[in-house]
Amino acid sequence: MTQIIDDLELLLAVLPPTISNKISELDRSASLVEVILDLGRIPMARFVDGEVPLADTELTREDLADAVKRVGDFDADNRSGIERTLHRISAIRNRHGGVVGLTCRVGRAVEGTAEIINDIIGEGRSLLLLGRPGVGKTTILREAARVLAETKRVVIVDTSNEIGGDGDIPHPAVGQARRMQVSNPALQHEVMIEAVENHNPEVIVIDEIGRELEAAAARTIAERGVQLIGTAHGNTLDNIMLNPTLSDLIGGIESVTLSDDEARRRGTQKTVLERRSPPTFDTLVEMQDRQKLAVHSDLASAVDNILRGYDLNYEIRFRNEDGELNIQNAVKPAANRSRRSANGNSTMPWSGGDTADTRPNGRVSPNKATSNGRAAKEAPADVTSVGDPDGTKLQPLYLYAYGLTKQRLEGTARRLGVPLHLVDDVKDAQALATLKSYYRRMQRPVSDAEQLGLPIYVLRSNTSHQMENFLLEVFNVSGNFADDARMAQAIEETRQAIQSVVNGTRTIDLAPQDADIRRIQHKMIRDNALISHSYGKAPRRRVRIFRE
Repeated sequence: MTQIIDDLELLLAVLPPTISNKISELDRSASLVEVILDLGRIPMARFVDGEVPLADTELTREDLADAVKRVGDFDADNRSGIERTLHRISAIRNRHGGVVGLTCRVGRAVEGTAEIINDIIGEGRSLLLLGRPGVGKTTILREAARVLAETKRVVIVDTSNEIGGDGDIPHPAVGQARRMQVSNPALQHEVMIEAVENHNPEVIVIDEIGRELEAAAARTIAERGVQLIGTAHGNTLDNIMLNPTLSDLIGGIESVTLSDDEARRRGTQKTVLERRSPPTFDTLVEMQDRQKLAVHSDLASAVDNILRGYDLNYEIRFRNEDGELNIQNAVKPAANRSRRSANGNSTMPWSGGDTADTRPNGRVSPNKATSNGRAAKEAPADVTSVGDPDGTKLQPLYLYAYGLTKQRLEGTARRLGVPLHLVDDVKDAQALATLKSYYRRMQRPVSDAEQLGLPIYVLRSNTSHQMENFLLEVFNVSGNFADDARMAQAIEETRQAIQSVVNGTRTIDLAPQDADIRRIQHKMIRDNALISHSYGKAPRRRVRIFRE
């Protein structure tokens, strides 16, 4: 049975009498979320379903000063509270440090809210809760701490006193859980480590993981075998994956290069994004509203499926009008992944499967104009379009290159003979290519491409070698035509260099090649009774030929 403890009368006692009386008259305390007091504006009460004005006149400086006096001192994060309650009062200050606004959030202990995830926390799995501010993350967190404290040693790291309430004595809502307060929000990560080292917990409860040091501390705690229950601001798993500060919580993301066989098996390009390490948390819960959750039971698999473009399977848990718990399986279709056509050939994310110039919105532009009417930049006239292994013609790609040297990219495309067209506006593009550093910082063109749903390809460096690999992979050309041509060219160059050295040239440096070609070059040189060594670092590593 659900029991709600809010101690609302203690919060109302802090407010100006006219405002607290108005809230009492409204008789809607059960749905009250927070009270807003801003200097020179009409006080407002925010309820679950909207806002209601609490006065006809603007708030005066005297009323605000009286409320601040009743609240007391604010911490370094401009938050305060009322002793042994869960209410939080946050201040807005002017440039001189004076308080010009208060946000008085109602804190409630709702027993029974954690029943929806009892099976998860009861199994000892670490759990990360996501959700927008005010959706009820801290309420579930507090109840989970109380439930777990009945059978385990639980320590709460309470940065803003929202979980255990203000004052030295924790609120009864946390049960037998112990509480460690944080003197400065910037030191939360140190208190997290201190809790493990000094107090021998089996479970640590953390609210609002938001800094990189806190994410690193959470990983350290998890590696020591302690169960973690924590929250972070973000609506979905995708938000955490795109957040460079918090992505370590779900294992971190990095760019890796696959082998030819693995890339062919997956149906992707060779350079892909992969999870770097095991996630800090075993399970992730997205709070869609107070009574509806999306549960990713196996967080590692969920992250891998998103990165590889697979369908995402998860659970939807909710309570109906009768309070009964319902669990349903749900599937989120994959977006922007490579598809295979009926004949088994790979088609790229920008491709509609036809040979016409098809745009992501499905409209066909035979004149190579973009769907918004602006002309795309044509590739050089001497680009010869090549075909897939089965003889079909490759479809052109309209690419926005951000942070890459366009002349070098065009030259590489011309040399490989792939139909690449560079555009000057991301809105005209079918895909975006950028460097790893720009992608991590989520520069404006990258975020615009994300919003447009464009495929994004990440290169590790701005070199011709990286660009060549990218183009071969993105056009899904396994290298039959390009590798054969490059091999033939390298063999001919080696043959001519051997002849020159035999005829009297002291040394000759061959063009940089990959390891497989260099191995063949060394064998050719040995067969002709000459000496060779490799010099330089990839991708500029090359073979030098010597006379005996």
